[in-house]
Amino acid sequence: MRVITGIARGRRLKEPQGLETRPTTDRVKEGIFSSIQFEIEGRRVLDLFGGTGQMGIEALSRGAAHCTFVDLRKEAVGIIRENLKLTGLEGQATVVQGDALAFLTRCREKYDVIFLDPPYASDLLKKAMETIPAIDIVTENGIIVCENGSTTGWPEVEPPYRLQKEYRYGKVRTALYRRLAGPPQP
Repeated sequence: MRVITGIARGRRLKEPQGLETRPTTDRVKEGIFSSIQFEIEGRRVLDLFGGTGQMGIEALSRGAAHCTFVDLRKEAVGIIRENLKLTGLEGQATVVQGDALAFLTRCREKYDVIFLDPPYASDLLKKAMETIPAIDIVTENGIIVCENGSTTGWPEVEPPYRLQKEYRYGKVRTALYRRLAGPPQP
């Protein structure tokens, strides 16, 4: 696992031992960042199920202004901090150890880009996609990037949010949701 491009390009990132964390593959990560490459620079990012921190770190490497990382597990939070230090990006990051849904309910910030990659077998993606629009923490024209297993459907959302694109990488699927600008669309 490495940083693909930007100021930390080529840096190898640490991964936890065991199967509790499932890092996004380089192929999937490249596909995601190809689809949002012009949406990163100067933006505020939330990596909600941080794991190793690689998605938020990739965004910071590509010019994001700030990234908030959230993970429940102490080991994952430690690895995110180590990876930020390895890449020299710790000054542009906030790392929070805690429950992702509880973080959302307390959140008072708005984000331009949100990465959601919870455990596939859980219902956390659905719950996060219910909570985020309800508290409206995505800026106008902001995006939510979701990852799940190939057999899982995408959560329905109400305007001004909409599912914009879907991609498939073998057994992994990703989706890009956008919060449209202006009043809700019919």
